[in-house]
Amino acid sequence: MKYLVLAMALAAAGAAHAESGTDPDWPCVQRKQPHLSLGQMWSGPEPDEAIRSLAETPEIAALADRLEQRRLPLAQAEAEIAEFSKAADNQKLSALMLAIFERIDPDRSALISGIARYGHKQVDLAKRIQERRDRMEALQKAETPDFDAIDAEEEKLDWDSRIFQDRQQSLTYVCETPVILEQRVFALARAISAHLQ
Repeated sequence: MKYLVLAMALAAAGAAHAESGTDPDWPCVQRKQPHLSLGQMWSGPEPDEAIRSLAETPEIAALADRLEQRRLPLAQAEAEIAEFSKAADNQKLSALMLAIFERIDPDRSALISGIARYGHKQVDLAKRIQERRDRMEALQKAETPDFDAIDAEEEKLDWDSRIFQDRQQSLTYVCETPVILEQRVFALARAISAHLQ
């Protein structure tokens, strides 16, 4: 039964690989997109040098630091954007959007790299589990089976299988995190663009 669960998990991982494009280390069902484009999120003015300079000012940088945090409820972020927009022109609003984007996209990209490493470790662990199974079967087929060695191998196999299954269960949450970041940046962009004149 354990092996059936493992085989099903590996099959699901293989299906995720097929759907995610060409990266064999990508374990998520969602398509791998290492970087976002500001143009995908933002319909306001394209950032020029003046907007880039504004994005680095202490006022905008501090607000962007606050708004990008996921623990800040979106409704509260929208209220803070509305308050900021009362004294902000389109350039300042665009600078705020740029500052937020430049904080979230690198974090998201680093997370995606970590997920790829996580997927690679799962593949390596699956190979090790298969090697342990093969070794255990060979030990059982010996003319005079070494039951102590079989028990030791079975214990290691059970441990590796448990780790593999725990990681597979965590994978759903891990894979959702880049999507959550993408949704947040899009929601903030929409909230900021609502105040453009």
